[in-house]
Amino acid sequence: MPERRDRPGAKSVLRPGWRRSRPAERPPRQAPPAPPEAPPEPSPPEPVSVVEAALYREGVRVSSPGTLAETYRELREHPAGMAWIGLARPTDVELLSLAAEFDLHPLAVEDAMEAHQRPKLERYGDTLFVVLRAARYLDAPEEVDFGELHVFVGPDFVLTVRHGGAPDLSAVRHRMEETPELLRLGPEAVLYAILDAVVDGYAPVVEGVQNDIDEIETEVFRGDPEVSRRIYELSREMVEFQRSTRPLVGMLHGLMAGFAKYGTDEELQRYLRDVADHVTHTSERVDGFRQALTDILTVNATLVTQQQNAEMRALAEAGFAQNEELKKISAWAAILFAPTLVGTIYGMNFDHMPELHWLFGYPFAIALMGVVCVSLYVVFKRRGWL
Repeated sequence: MPERRDRPGAKSVLRPGWRRSRPAERPPRQAPPAPPEAPPEPSPPEPVSVVEAALYREGVRVSSPGTLAETYRELREHPAGMAWIGLARPTDVELLSLAAEFDLHPLAVEDAMEAHQRPKLERYGDTLFVVLRAARYLDAPEEVDFGELHVFVGPDFVLTVRHGGAPDLSAVRHRMEETPELLRLGPEAVLYAILDAVVDGYAPVVEGVQNDIDEIETEVFRGDPEVSRRIYELSREMVEFQRSTRPLVGMLHGLMAGFAKYGTDEELQRYLRDVADHVTHTSERVDGFRQALTDILTVNATLVTQQQNAEMRALAEAGFAQNEELKKISAWAAILFAPTLVGTIYGMNFDHMPELHWLFGYPFAIALMGVVCVSLYVVFKRRGWL
């Protein structure tokens, strides 16, 4: 990365008054004496969005300013140092203050003010603007939580703007301070350490998702009715995960392509290649997860269809069995109806009825009942009703 240039006569790309100034550039002035009765105004408290600010020289922390104003002042007094400022969900006023001090491009500042940016790497003069999507796996709800990180990298500063809970940059800062020989390489080393932390944070997410997919496969073949919803939700998370990891492959290859142009240190080159290998492996795993979830969803739909067909077949068989029983009942009802009809007619006590005083009337009635019943039984038996 080229050394930062002082531009005392250049026009700012933001608006007048945003250009960073050094103490020598400020014209001397005398403040008007304050009235003796007026008490001194208390300095405004530093916003809570400033997580940590530190000044480094030769890979060693030399100061920990308590406010942004102190950081600006100390960096001006020690131009050979490097400032590393971390913010979490900063206000627009804070970002405008940083833009004025470090000559940040207005388009990059506008992106940093708004979350939900896609991962990208852009260069504005001697400043790099990097957007990263971090991820972490939450065990309790078994879901993936995504965060967003914006990084400004200049010749003597690193600004990190975090939207969300991930990643934990305090661990990155602690690791870099424990390896001053790496931190001595400057802001580029900090950028690569942040990239490594974000990519390493994907590993627990990959393991958690793999466990979820194994559980889903078991639930699918067990016939769990809620598994379709879980497959859909995990598929959406994998789409978001894929959007976070896939652009990183191109970003890291773009950085590697600029090794010779910007004279990147060989140690950082090896460091970045390792990060690129990890993110490529992660991206391939995420692609495999999406394909696996698609296949599982297809298998689940097939199993649900087979289950529905089996239930419909069982219902049809039950209906057929009921129909056969109704046939038998109807046949026997018809057989028993004939003697009942004959007996009912001749059971009426009328004086003038045919064959009422016939000697063979009773045997004839019994024989008639028997003939009708046997005839009906033969007919129903041939038709399969009995």
